[in-house]
Amino acid sequence: MLHRAGDREEARNRLSELWYEIGPQGDAFHRCALAHYMADTQDDPRDELDWDLRALEAAEHFVTERPDGCGAGHREPGIAGGPGPRHPLVALRAFFPSLHLNIAADYAALDRPADARAQLRRARASASALADGEYRQSLRDAIDQLQLRIDGAAGQPP
Repeated sequence: MLHRAGDREEARNRLSELWYEIGPQGDAFHRCALAHYMADTQDDPRDELDWDLRALEAAEHFVTERPDGCGAGHREPGIAGGPGPRHPLVALRAFFPSLHLNIAADYAALDRPADARAQLRRARASASALADGEYRQSLRDAIDQLQLRIDGAAGQPP
């Protein structure tokens, strides 16, 4: 709420406190969500990339280490603007296209178009695995828009 109200610094401070409370061995699902929100509060694109990479790493860890997605204390908080699945593993799988898209945008901001394109390919592939619907279409639209921006910056025709 603080971030959306424009207080990025206070949002960053409070999220940082939560990050240290959860710790590096804390629940991967919670680390993923927290790192994702933390990325959005960063002023420096390199810091934003670092947090987005942490979010992706936590999501991949959760899927790899807990293929059933079950565990004590897991309750699905939902994905803002997403499909709102109830199972944490389903939620994270639905979150992968957005994570890759965010990382692609970070690389684009850092003038690393090859890395951005690689992440866009991953975003497209993971979005294709989602069920048809508004969430999937919004991701595809955002992927296409970023692709056009990257190609335009590189002087490539659309």
